[in-house]
Amino acid sequence: MKNVCWPYFDPDFDNLSERIYGPTCRVCIDNESMEDCTVVKVDSVNKQGLLLEVVQVMTDLNLFISKSYISSDAAWFMDVFHVQDEQGKKLRDQNVINCIQQAIGTTRESTPSLPKARAYTNNVSKADHSNEHTAIEMSGTDRPGLFSEISATLADLHCNIVEAHAWSHNACLACVAYISDQSSLTPIEDPHRLASIEDHLITVLRANMEPSISTGPFQIKNGEVKTGGFLGGEGTMTNVERRLHQLMLSVRDFDGPRSSSKMNITERGTKMAVSIENCDQKGYSIVSIECKDRPRLMFDTVCTLTDMQYVIFHASVASHDGRAFQEYFIRHDDGYPLNTESEKQRVIKCLEAAIERRVCEGVLLKLCAENRVGLLSDITRVLRENGLAVVRADIATKGEKAVNAFYVRDISGNEVDMGFIKSMKKEMGLIDLEVKNDNKTRRKNISSHERHRFSLGDLLKSQLERFSHNFIAIN
Repeated sequence: MKNVCWPYFDPDFDNLSERIYGPTCRVCIDNESMEDCTVVKVDSVNKQGLLLEVVQVMTDLNLFISKSYISSDAAWFMDVFHVQDEQGKKLRDQNVINCIQQAIGTTRESTPSLPKARAYTNNVSKADHSNEHTAIEMSGTDRPGLFSEISATLADLHCNIVEAHAWSHNACLACVAYISDQSSLTPIEDPHRLASIEDHLITVLRANMEPSISTGPFQIKNGEVKTGGFLGGEGTMTNVERRLHQLMLSVRDFDGPRSSSKMNITERGTKMAVSIENCDQKGYSIVSIECKDRPRLMFDTVCTLTDMQYVIFHASVASHDGRAFQEYFIRHDDGYPLNTESEKQRVIKCLEAAIERRVCEGVLLKLCAENRVGLLSDITRVLRENGLAVVRADIATKGEKAVNAFYVRDISGNEVDMGFIKSMKKEMGLIDLEVKNDNKTRRKNISSHERHRFSLGDLLKSQLERFSHNFIAIN
């Protein structure tokens, strides 16, 4: 029998690329160079969307990016971030540092999940779900009480809302919700039941326009309904927020009426400015942004440009005295800059909308209670029946507790009466309620007649007495 000869492969051949060019991704965390922040340096082989994935890691860990420099020419990605923790200090927690190094090191293969990192939006933690749940996405024209109607519909269909996030902007609504069966607390897999849930939600949303709904893991297409698939708890908060941006983009909230938040920002002398000009010598379009600084701002702008199929080659981001200054050198994914004025105006509008979506003026209500089916429906019903509209919501559950955060405004356009909120806090009993008034232009002097006219405490009391037993956890 003849011997079979196999070709020889040098065992070190697979490492040759790394020995020549170095590791394909290097993460250096420097706590010595700067006095007030930690410097995170990332060197990696480049790919489309890598910058967004790196920014997602920072955002998931609630790190504030005060300055950043990005360069990704010649197929190599180099980035420097100046970051601080939620207290505005350097990163001292070794677990956070290790998480950054590990998560960014995996971005070359896929978007990282951060099982040990907790993501927050308005201090509402994302639940660490051990089981999978059915994901539902909705978008359409907003109206007062719509989020309450959605919550009531799901409760009537015996669905337990495990987690939900909703944004309202320019008369548009986007919502991502995770639900399970009320009795078994397992994913809803029956296609007939999924179809029924879709039909009922479409009926709720169809009052104003053709809605978009999906009961799958991020499979939505505008104007279509798709079913199937489930999303577990390993997703990060930024993944959900990216979907909310995409859903808002799909219903063209950037073409809506000028939002009140933008008008107020302008009146306070902190005007947002977005402009685009071409650099003909280098073949780039230069996007310049100046606005009020806030957490997660860089994620919102980078996410929008990436999802609009633009490639960021260079960028400079800085903040000073509460103002953010961002500059992006971009090309379309076909390699060309923005050549038409209409395309530039569309990008400007989309960036302005992305920046505005998080700016919610009004009263922030945070409610913590024993979790039960229908709790969200009952709470939002009280708000709706007493003239308050939910403009943003973050709902999370962990174990037996439910934490609900709402930004609310008065439907009639008046200032939210804080006397009503205090009455609400007093009457809810078993529910812990924390109130924060974010409306900086709130009138300081309100006459006793106005307080009486707008006070909803008595109405709320009667409503709560009607179903106060519902606030007690059912065993």
